[in-house]
Amino acid sequence: MTVPRAFTAIVNPAAGGAASAASLVPLARALRDAGADLAVEYSRGLDHAADLARTAASAGRVVLGVGGDGMVGGVGGALAGTGATFGIVPAGRGNDFARQLGVPAEPAELAPLLLDGEPRAVDAIEAGGTTVLGSVYAGVDAVANANANRSRLLRGSAAYYAGALRAILTWRPADYRVVVDGAEHRFGGYSVVAANSGYYGSNKHIAPDARVDDGLLDVVLIRSAPKPLFFAVMRELEAGTHVRRPQVEVLRGREVRIELAGPPGRTLPYGADGELPGVLPVTARVLPGALRVLAP
Repeated sequence: MTVPRAFTAIVNPAAGGAASAASLVPLARALRDAGADLAVEYSRGLDHAADLARTAASAGRVVLGVGGDGMVGGVGGALAGTGATFGIVPAGRGNDFARQLGVPAEPAELAPLLLDGEPRAVDAIEAGGTTVLGSVYAGVDAVANANANRSRLLRGSAAYYAGALRAILTWRPADYRVVVDGAEHRFGGYSVVAANSGYYGSNKHIAPDARVDDGLLDVVLIRSAPKPLFFAVMRELEAGTHVRRPQVEVLRGREVRIELAGPPGRTLPYGADGELPGVLPVTARVLPGALRVLAP
């Protein structure tokens, strides 16, 4: 007789709040009804969540990241290279990495996957000393993220929409120097995205051909264009048709260095799985097959 898996679910009540915890209730019932051992840990933030994940994994438990892409990336990133088994419970605004993998959100579909599914080896990204799962990006998208985080009057999706609009309207093209596996690319533009997963920014199909198990990053360069044209590019992101435009170029490589070449004194933040770890320059390096995740 097969012994049911033992799970530790990690929830960050500060990010997603009651929604993440509430989404776990029917799933927890299904797992326990199947005889599985489930413990729930509430983290104080992503660093604490990473510590909780490593502790649970060292005890041989399957670690569940409950929340959106920031939480999933933080917990999954902490487990990369450890051989631990990771499960995703999509409970955030975007759930982009879960979407890429085809992980269902409904408990009736997710519970059998967690109970009986076979772990799948997927790639991760090391950037600036931190391991993340989905993408690293620097440009108007990261500025929009920063604007939303600073918002005092708006929350949730409204803060992100307002932050994005402000970022685009005030954007001055950045002078980028991007080095992909030793090959240099200089251009002025809106953004650079080093993508492991094809999705980012809440269902934006930024890199339609990206795969999480090919040992490569898809590097999307969005070059300068009149702002009305850039708004058109933004509208095409959900379907992934933006890559057909001449202002968009997609490269592929194992290591990507993103720098801001000018003007002097300008800084630009970079984002990673919805978080803002720092400012340019940053080097993103793929970690092939680093994470064992329960996915279709």
